[in-house]
Amino acid sequence: MSLTVQNLTRRFGQTEVLRGIDLEVKSGELVALLGPSGSGKTTLLKIIAGLDWPDAGRLVVGGEDWLDKKAQERRTGFVFQHYALFPHMKVRDNIAFGLTVMDRAHRPAPATIAKKVEELLHFLQIPHLADRYPAELSGGQRQRVALGRALAIDPAVLLLDEPFGALDAQVRRDLRRWLREVHDKAGTTTIFVTHDQEEAFELADRVVVMGAGLIEQIGSADQIYDHPASPFVARFLGLTVEIPVTMRAGRAEAAGLDTSALPRRAMADGPATLFLRPADITLLPSPEGAFRVTEIATTGALLRLRMEGPADCQAEAELPRRAAPALSLGQTVTLRPEVGHIFPGSPTPAQPAPAPAPVSLIKESSR
Repeated sequence: MSLTVQNLTRRFGQTEVLRGIDLEVKSGELVALLGPSGSGKTTLLKIIAGLDWPDAGRLVVGGEDWLDKKAQERRTGFVFQHYALFPHMKVRDNIAFGLTVMDRAHRPAPATIAKKVEELLHFLQIPHLADRYPAELSGGQRQRVALGRALAIDPAVLLLDEPFGALDAQVRRDLRRWLREVHDKAGTTTIFVTHDQEEAFELADRVVVMGAGLIEQIGSADQIYDHPASPFVARFLGLTVEIPVTMRAGRAEAAGLDTSALPRRAMADGPATLFLRPADITLLPSPEGAFRVTEIATTGALLRLRMEGPADCQAEAELPRRAAPALSLGQTVTLRPEVGHIFPGSPTPAQPAPAPAPVSLIKESSR
């Protein structure tokens, strides 16, 4: 079932939570809404589900205006972060719940409901859990049951709000792969909310990056990772090193930088900001280098370094420890970005990123 959102806005008092959202989701597509807390992604999900209402805009699903429909008329399956299972019901009864509370005109016969539940138990690979109560299940098993309950009603759209947020890292990884397989087999149009970049990139056909009530960028994982559309997206995706540069004839120039590895950019001459990931910086020890090493830490596999440059410019780099050049505190270096993204204008004042927390630490402070 295709879904179209047009110029959707939502305010809470004087705060604009959604500021004119336009989005199209194809039938059978799996789309991730990715962004930090407060970006509006959960509000958008709730509006689609009928749990909240916009101040303006349109929501069309399968050619129908869903803003004319109540939540119970929309046939959405909703999976919450904390499962929301009924503790007094066995697994099979939790999965059947949405079917048993349908109005009489649409409610399937008891035998049909039982057959549907058995099919879903096998589809979700949990038939052995059918007669257990939620308290007897692990977090991952509860989330499978919650998904089964959402799928039981054959939803037009499946909505997932941080579905793995309450689970530990290994279970999250396992369930991500499992959910993708379930989606491919079921073919349900699916939208899920997450603040986890890895989760969104691994699962989704397309990723919608949201910030402060706006859509900043839409694309595949590779498109967004390789070509962030704005400084906001760049920062959110880990380009945490921001260096002021001057553009001249398509080249970025700054003291202490060797930008020979970066391609020319079709940008006007003038001030700009170079955004870099710490892992994309090569350090070249040089007596003439304009950056000074102020901190060195190790994780065993990686060296993490902090440096200070001209005009109080701060930079971080992350290097494979065994392949890194010999470096010491106070040493001067030139930075060679291997990959970077440039946006017009000077850097926005920001607080330095917190220090890394390596497994084992070799750390000294410059005096």
